[in-house]
Amino acid sequence: MTGEEPKAEPTAGPGGSGEVRVVVVGSANLDLVVSTPTLPRPGETVLGDALRTIPGGKGANQAVAAARAGARCDFVGAVGQDGFADQLRANLAEAGVELRRLRTVPGPSGVALIAVDADAENLIVVAPGANAELTSLDADDRAAVAAADVLLCQLEVPLPAVTQAAGWGRNAGTTVVLNAAPARQLPAELLDAVDVLVVNQVEAAMVAGGGAETGLDALLDALLRLVPRVVLTLGARGACYADRFGLRLTVEAPTVDAVDTTAAGDAFTGALAVAWAERRGPVEPAAVTAALRWACAAGAACAQRPGASTALPTRDEIDALYAQSYPEPA
Repeated sequence: MTGEEPKAEPTAGPGGSGEVRVVVVGSANLDLVVSTPTLPRPGETVLGDALRTIPGGKGANQAVAAARAGARCDFVGAVGQDGFADQLRANLAEAGVELRRLRTVPGPSGVALIAVDADAENLIVVAPGANAELTSLDADDRAAVAAADVLLCQLEVPLPAVTQAAGWGRNAGTTVVLNAAPARQLPAELLDAVDVLVVNQVEAAMVAGGGAETGLDALLDALLRLVPRVVLTLGARGACYADRFGLRLTVEAPTVDAVDTTAAGDAFTGALAVAWAERRGPVEPAAVTAALRWACAAGAACAQRPGASTALPTRDEIDALYAQSYPEPA
């Protein structure tokens, strides 16, 4: 891990202009979604509404989120040889995501089974399919990572590919943002390459080693022993930020009527990657606050609509909710 202070030379902040390049290495799944009054308990069967098929996957969602938030985005991933693959490709292309690094591999595409209850909470089970075949990257992938402002990774594809991409990003000077989901403990080789770790509280505890830390500050302290910067998402309550340079703050999320929170975290993370790149590595409190607020606005805007990638907001929609929710300068 590097301890150098990041550059503080913003070119375009949240709501501003200036295209940045984001490369996403991650998963693409077709989401099979059913709304139900309550989520099933172990051994329980519940009746739901009509089945919806929606392109998703944390990697693809975050790529679409970044593209809609204003970035030039390349997606490194894999789909299978089935009808689902066509839907996944079409969804990414429609959002303006570059697909040259998207592989087609034998077998089925990834699938996620999602139940959403009346309170907009969800339960998700993922069958990786083609995503499990993304075990390593090639020279063209490496060139794309090196040319990017931000590399954004998650943990729905094999860890060797994520670790390889993160190492390449670190060596090339690309900012490496890791959304450590699904939650798991991570090898030192990967953590050493991460610039910004994005986690919720469950994921944070897992990455930190499942220790006895109880408060947010203790959890942030544990994570900062592993990575230089942490963004801890708090759902409808907003997000916390902490870094090794002494900055620690919390922002509130906009208050909205949530319909479906399935992709809200992906909207947050994709928008954060864009805001971070546009600010050229924010270090001062005002810039960090603005970036986190913009990401929170993206997550809140997403939660107001059903679905995963279909709910991800555009830059104009993020800007509008940001201006409405945070009228004072950050």
